[in-house]
Amino acid sequence: MELNYSETDRGVRVIRLKGNLDSAGVSQIETGFAGHCAGDNARVMVDVAEVEFLASIGIRLLLLNAKSVSSRGGKMVLLAPTPEVEEVLELTGILPVIPAYASTESAETALLA
Repeated sequence: MELNYSETDRGVRVIRLKGNLDSAGVSQIETGFAGHCAGDNARVMVDVAEVEFLASIGIRLLLLNAKSVSSRGGKMVLLAPTPEVEEVLELTGILPVIPAYASTESAETALLA
């Protein structure tokens, strides 16, 4: 699992994930992911366009961090899930908690609203 971090000109944190969000993948990125979600009023966009597989432990990682971000006045959204990943998100009821957007622009607009 690869994790790349950047920020937009408007201060949105972008976490790009590539690979499998399974037990091995989560263990590789868990600490770094949480670190990029830290702080008050964080606006976090998680780009999952290159996530090939999402296991229950990956869902747990996303949910725990989204709840942590929200508890400190911030927001988290997902960007461009593949059809397979989006199906898992729908089946597990994650999308009402962490909404997904198809484009960077729509995700950033939602985070800054």
